[in-house]
Amino acid sequence: MRPRIAIPADTLNEATNIINERNAAFAPRPMIEAIVKSGGLPVILPSVDPALAVEYRDLFDGVIFAGGADVDPAFFNEEPHEALGLTYRKRDLFEIALVKEAVHANKAIMGICRGMQLINIALGGSVYQDLSEDPLKTLKHDQEAPGNLPSHHINVKKDSRIFQLVGKRPYVNSRHHQALHKIAPVLRVTATADDQVPEAVESINNDRILAVQWHPENMFKHYEYSQSLFRDLIKRAAE
Repeated sequence: MRPRIAIPADTLNEATNIINERNAAFAPRPMIEAIVKSGGLPVILPSVDPALAVEYRDLFDGVIFAGGADVDPAFFNEEPHEALGLTYRKRDLFEIALVKEAVHANKAIMGICRGMQLINIALGGSVYQDLSEDPLKTLKHDQEAPGNLPSHHINVKKDSRIFQLVGKRPYVNSRHHQALHKIAPVLRVTATADDQVPEAVESINNDRILAVQWHPENMFKHYEYSQSLFRDLIKRAAE
């Protein structure tokens, strides 16, 4: 049986063109395809009352927290920066609860872009609400090139799980205006861009969490090192 991989859904704020429904739950098609190609079975979870997160726990073996809107800064005790983008508190509440339940149940966890930021926040860290706050930032992290093409290199620590998957200096895409600031106590940064913006984190005491700032779901068809991240999640979920 294929490992079941949960994808907490994003929410479409505009009306759909099919039945004019608002607030439809959806998951990115490339992520679904990457999971299936890697041997997993995608299970999409809508944002519901966070108290129900515990009841989802037995429905999946691993979980991917995907990209999307900014996380409400109230979750890390800050007021909104003037450059803060769209937020959706209902999704934040559910996903933060789901992170904690997945950690408690020792599930395999992967984060992508916002997903990496949300995992860090849920476990006690914070983000720069906009990269203009980061005094070290010098690179362009919100590329104008097509999203399936890489735009900058990253530097990966040799003593990390992700080094075994993507190598020392992979070329990745980049579509974000926020970045990790305070790192959660249970995580460590295992890859950075040349300007020290965190590009990957992993759990310190086990192999349960691996998260990246770029979007491997948009690159997996043409870049093997992106596909390897999904295969790794399936492997961890099967253990």
